[in-house]
Amino acid sequence: MDPLFKTIIEPFRVKSVEQIKFTTREHREEVLRQAGYNLFLIAAEDVLIDLLTDSGTGAMSAKQWGAMMVGDESYAGSRSFFRLEAVVRKITGFKHVIPTHQGRAAERILFSTAVKAGDVVPNNTHFDTTRANIEYAGAEARDLVIPEGRQPGVIHPFKGNMDVEALRQTIAEVGREHIPMVMLTLTNNSGGGQPVSMANIRAVSEIAHAHGIPLIIDACRFAENSWFIKQREEGYADKTPLEIARETFSYADGCTMSAKKDGLANIGGFLALNDDALAAQCRNLLILTEGFPTYGGLAGYDMEAIAQGLEEVLEEDYLRYRIRVTAYLAEALLKVGVPIVQPPGGHAVYIDARAMLPHIPPCQYPAQALAVELYREGGVRSVEIGSLMFGKPQPDGTEKPAMLELVRLTIPRRVYTQSHIDYVIEVISRVNARKDSIRGFRIVEQAPFLRHFSARLAPVETD
Repeated sequence: MDPLFKTIIEPFRVKSVEQIKFTTREHREEVLRQAGYNLFLIAAEDVLIDLLTDSGTGAMSAKQWGAMMVGDESYAGSRSFFRLEAVVRKITGFKHVIPTHQGRAAERILFSTAVKAGDVVPNNTHFDTTRANIEYAGAEARDLVIPEGRQPGVIHPFKGNMDVEALRQTIAEVGREHIPMVMLTLTNNSGGGQPVSMANIRAVSEIAHAHGIPLIIDACRFAENSWFIKQREEGYADKTPLEIARETFSYADGCTMSAKKDGLANIGGFLALNDDALAAQCRNLLILTEGFPTYGGLAGYDMEAIAQGLEEVLEEDYLRYRIRVTAYLAEALLKVGVPIVQPPGGHAVYIDARAMLPHIPPCQYPAQALAVELYREGGVRSVEIGSLMFGKPQPDGTEKPAMLELVRLTIPRRVYTQSHIDYVIEVISRVNARKDSIRGFRIVEQAPFLRHFSARLAPVETD
């Protein structure tokens, strides 16, 4: 696309459409009440614009649908597995490719095998399922993002970077024997979808390997991270996203992957490793809980869709469009005075609910309150990434709040047009105009892990 043109042009044509349902404000009020003010518990048909997640919600291409028609459903030795394996090896260079039904299954298998009670797993910032799987194993998921990554309004090209000095201190404090791996999340989802620089990836790798610790990449959005490196880091402007991805993975010992993100598929994931012994242990657990190693909980047609998607996601026209749509939404929100995490990330815009709703304390979940209001106003479903998701209940009945109080507006891949995004901007602008009237929530019931998926809430009563 000619860079002189400002209009966003989708690098595809629409060949099939899905009807969406319009609802009234009164209907949405009742939906919220029935769902306990938890947007995860709302039926999808009652949502007009669904920005809850980009995980498995994208539109697949004609080539992906075509590939699915030749899926090999053999239980063992599936041809579709070998195609997926070849594509993953081409991109990552890792020796062992272990398919799973989605990313959290890859995490569970890896952590169940390699992590024990009392361990510490450093990361720039763990996402919810990563943290939960580590904590379920009795270990600590420790976040070591750079200071700029904790300040939503600060401009930094790579706010997802890990604090390398904090990593050194953690290794010295905990001891190498209690750190089974170091992780890097690309891009840093919980911190605003912020990228990690190649220089930081290299530095983290050098520190980890100097202590004999493997580096594992959470590769859900590796292609978007590669594009940011190409655009923002010196020496990479003339490299292709594939070349950048290959260099990224060359510094690591393995990765977990949800193919529902940068795999452009509706389901699936994989664990890729270089260590023969660890891979053998993971495959043994895979057989017990997921399936045979050449399908791992996936149909052959799913593996075909992922293999094709992994190739398409590295196309420059796609990545340019993907990142520009997010920037378009961010720029519009800034113009109307909505505080967001800056600069905008790749897959989502994150509203800083703490700054937008300073009158709501963290214990009343300001980000959840804002997310509820966006649905009430215009049927837009977003997701809270704040103290409902990451708050830690304390023995005395209080709660340690999350580092940030964010509302993530996650843009599904190849699904919505510019007019849909313009509608979202209008909804948020209207909510922002009456933000002082928004009130917080209290939890009525919750689960011990990943409570934000199923918790039920009630509005805080006011005098």
